[in-house]
Amino acid sequence: MTTSDPLLQVPSLYGQPRLKSLPLREQPAYRVSQNAAGCNLTELLAAVIGGQRQIEVSQALLARFEGDIRRLYQAHPTELSAVKGISETTAVRIKAALNLGLRLNLPNEERPAINSPADAAALVQYEMSLLEQEHLRVLLLDRRNRVLDIVEVYHGSVCSAQVRIAEVFKPAIARMASAIIVAHSHPSGDPTPSPDDVAVTRAIVQAGKLLDIDTLDHLVIGHGSRWVSMKERGLGFN
Repeated sequence: MTTSDPLLQVPSLYGQPRLKSLPLREQPAYRVSQNAAGCNLTELLAAVIGGQRQIEVSQALLARFEGDIRRLYQAHPTELSAVKGISETTAVRIKAALNLGLRLNLPNEERPAINSPADAAALVQYEMSLLEQEHLRVLLLDRRNRVLDIVEVYHGSVCSAQVRIAEVFKPAIARMASAIIVAHSHPSGDPTPSPDDVAVTRAIVQAGKLLDIDTLDHLVIGHGSRWVSMKERGLGFN
């Protein structure tokens, strides 16, 4: 989504000043401390970036991604640090801040229990729907189907020739998980399972039986709120 951030549209509003020349009430950090929800994207990013040129750099960064917060989230830290004034450390700090915001979508419980495909989708759907490549993540569950961890094990093309099944189960074995739920994204936005998705699912289910680790489901994540439970459709689980 794009932003109507007035500071992005009118870069001269602050006149590109150094931070020390601004009254305290106009400095991004102060404005965030007083009313973060009322700050625009330029101010929020400037507070994360820091330094005397934080407003100018924030404007340049948003302009680089056309004010699109989704594109900013998807960008690799090296893309962020390509903007003048953004160091590698600052780029990582920006990525961390964006990901912290996404965690608000997680349940408040420290270890939520998974009782349905919708419960599992709620943990991964929002963030994975933003990804530009296919990513495969594994939800590790204990005997009561409570989440131990969510681990990314692969990104690229999710097909039987590419995905190493051993890598899918490696974190489950390390954490002594009783069950797993696999989730992967479809950057096209269409969560309809492909023949490769079915083949990978079947291989994962069979390997899990040998390891005595149940594969409860394989979720395919599309854009927005679209996702598919392959278990519900009987794909790869028969």
